Amino acid sequence: MTYCLAISVNKGLVFASDSRTNAGVDYVTTYSKMHTFVWPEERALVLLTSGNLATSQAVVNIIRNDLENPKAKFDLRSGRHLYEVAHYIGQLSQKEQALHAEAMKQSKSRAEASFILGGQIEGQQPEIFLVYPQGNYISASPETPYLQIGENKYGKPILDRIITSTTSVEDAARCALVSLDSTIRSNISVGPPVELAIHTKDNIKEPYHLKLTLNSPMYKSLQKRWNEGLQRAFKRLPRFEWENE
Repeated sequence: MTYCLAISVNKGLVFASDSRTNAGVDYVTTYSKMHTFVWPEERALVLLTSGNLATSQAVVNIIRNDLENPKAKFDLRSGRHLYEVAHYIGQLSQKEQALHAEAMKQSKSRAEASFILGGQIEGQQPEIFLVYPQGNYISASPETPYLQIGENKYGKPILDRIITSTTSVEDAARCALVSLDSTIRSNISVGPPVELAIHTKDNIKEPYHLKLTLNSPMYKSLQKRWNEGLQRAFKRLPRFEWENE
């Protein structure tokens, strides 16, 4: 399992992901689920992956191969709009799943993978898209300016309470880290290192990137202050009538 999210606010985009792909009593593996593709002043793209690791890695490998192949019919630089790139990724995912459909069926496994694509093409607005295992996709809305893939239920409440289109990218990034930390605390299949990328609107270059472990000073401080804040808020909740007697 995994947890990845992207947030779209007026001033830019925030991307966050964990790195755990398997968790057992004595077997834990980690892989980066965040991939960046940048052509300065032209387009800056971030791709987050979840689901079957073999499928997602194959899709990323094909993306890289197409970029190096002058005969490729389409690649990340071909799309004039970001939704065309989302469609391309959906098609790659569908083809890869189809290649292994029979074998996966016999082993009672699933080859499905989900993706979040985000970024900005020069002259256009920053955007984020969720690409489903079926190959279709959706974009974020002003009412819900974030997208999640993987184990999303534990990290959703903080996003619903904090994130709006007017939230600063810095606050959105802090909110993303809290969302991830809440999920890590509640589900062993989601774990560090945590990756964070920030794209500032119209600043089309390599996104600002952080990689945090549980022992990183920033991550430890964020955990401590969030926990203390929750405890203070809890203690200020209204008393029942009989408690005042």
